[in-house]
Amino acid sequence: MTDKEMEMSSAAVTLSDMEIFIFPELMYSLVLANIMSPRIWTWRDDPWFENVEKMKPYKRMQRLKQFIMEHYVFNLDLETWGLTTQKEQLERFGKIMDPKMISGSNALFGYQGDAYYFDIDIRTHFGLDKYSTETIPYWKTETVEAMDAFCYRDGFETGAGECVSLAALYAAALFVVGRIPLDDIYMMATPLHSQNFVDVRDGVLINNRRLVTKSMWFNGTQISGQARRALENEQITIVSHPTGWIHTLYDRATISRERFEYFSDTLNGYLKTRLTPEILGNFLRQNPDCRQCFVLRWPVRGVDRFLMLDQAFSFESESAYRVTDNTREKLLDAIPIEEFSASYLPCKVILNDIELFVKSHSIDLDKENDRSALMAEIGDSCISAGEMVQQLVDFCHTKPRLPDIERVELDSSEAPIELDSEMTRKNVIEYLGKMREKNVTVNMAFYALRDLLATDPGPFIKAAMERNPVCFKESVDLQLEDLLDKFDEWPDVSIYDGNVRLAQPDEVWNFKRGDGLEKALTVACILKKRGLYDTLRVTVNAGNAELYHQSDLICAFPSAKISCPSEWQL
Repeated sequence: MTDKEMEMSSAAVTLSDMEIFIFPELMYSLVLANIMSPRIWTWRDDPWFENVEKMKPYKRMQRLKQFIMEHYVFNLDLETWGLTTQKEQLERFGKIMDPKMISGSNALFGYQGDAYYFDIDIRTHFGLDKYSTETIPYWKTETVEAMDAFCYRDGFETGAGECVSLAALYAAALFVVGRIPLDDIYMMATPLHSQNFVDVRDGVLINNRRLVTKSMWFNGTQISGQARRALENEQITIVSHPTGWIHTLYDRATISRERFEYFSDTLNGYLKTRLTPEILGNFLRQNPDCRQCFVLRWPVRGVDRFLMLDQAFSFESESAYRVTDNTREKLLDAIPIEEFSASYLPCKVILNDIELFVKSHSIDLDKENDRSALMAEIGDSCISAGEMVQQLVDFCHTKPRLPDIERVELDSSEAPIELDSEMTRKNVIEYLGKMREKNVTVNMAFYALRDLLATDPGPFIKAAMERNPVCFKESVDLQLEDLLDKFDEWPDVSIYDGNVRLAQPDEVWNFKRGDGLEKALTVACILKKRGLYDTLRVTVNAGNAELYHQSDLICAFPSAKISCPSEWQL
């Protein structure tokens, strides 16, 4: 392997957020690894998914969402995968990407996003303020096996994963369980978030564990506000699809122009809506600065009374009814009479009048004359009408900052990935095996799968010895004898199914279990980081994994894994 090939292949093993940012091929490699894993295929046998293939696509997605909500939580702590430094990572990747470009577009190296989104220091946001500015988290994207294994960690009762992990899990599960064609699933990464867009109905955004439909995107609730943040405020760095990828910083892309342009048009359609009285109300629900300028007019015992819009929205939290739809009457009728006032301040705007104006004039926010008419109707007595209407325009049409396909050279040398949702898992693996020489993403998927019989072990060993800081840090006070006793106490069970797939040392340490070969590699990682040995050797024979320094046996554990080769030099 060349140095770059070794870096990419070993990055496919560890799959940190930084590594995916540098090697965009790896985002979809994780999806394929999850599809090849037996784990998600077992979900098909769960009673929850009985007859799911007979449901309409969105109903299938809802079933899957509920399953994932119950079995996985979002996790982005600093403890699970440990810390590294900016200097170390920039030295590692400086030959592949300009360090200034990395710093200007990656959250771990100074990027802070839009001021509206990041109103607090980003290092405080992530809990890094207690460390030096050089320190950054070693966030790793988890395979489905590592996500499942979080149930073994203190403080967790279910599986867990960060945003890229959840996005990759969803993409794989939509294909395997939901029978949604991979061609309809687009993965998007911004400097601080990853999510999927699925071309079902008017479009569905998958944000961590939740599904966000077009109507939900514009409903003005706190949850939709959180879902909107990344696309409203950040550049989309990577778009990944079975036909390839595009990265905003690279001059080369492999994605199909036709599919990217279709995706761009479809996403823009999802992110745009026409102005209606309900959408106006939803905008005000999400915008407290504008909302405070409005009052509702409502007849109480035949006489017009007035209620601050802030108050009206506050009653929604305890009601099944809403201010902004046809249940308004039921909501307001349930509010105590004493909450209404006989008059209102002259600087306030009556929402009912603006709603009527919007409806009767069919306001089109794309037309300057319509915007001017709406501004005149709102007036400037409470808030700048121009400022409010511009915010309303932005609410009704989020313009995604996608990579510019016109500035890149499209590389069509890689074959697209064409998996059929009717394929069996065996069919999938056979197909991908034949595709490895034709598609880098597919080849890297076998490294992400941790299949040591189907891959060169060198990248796995490199990743194991260099990028597992947690086992070293947490064992620093343990003598070798105590360390080995701890491993003996843990179950000799790998988190990875089968006899050819292996966990990395920090996975063994975090989840307190591992096959003997994985335990031996973890001990080797710790001892090498302590600087005690330049070279170590692991052998696997007759159901045992043994760690040696020269001819001296350091430790031995029972192993059910098939090692290829049977002896590794570390």
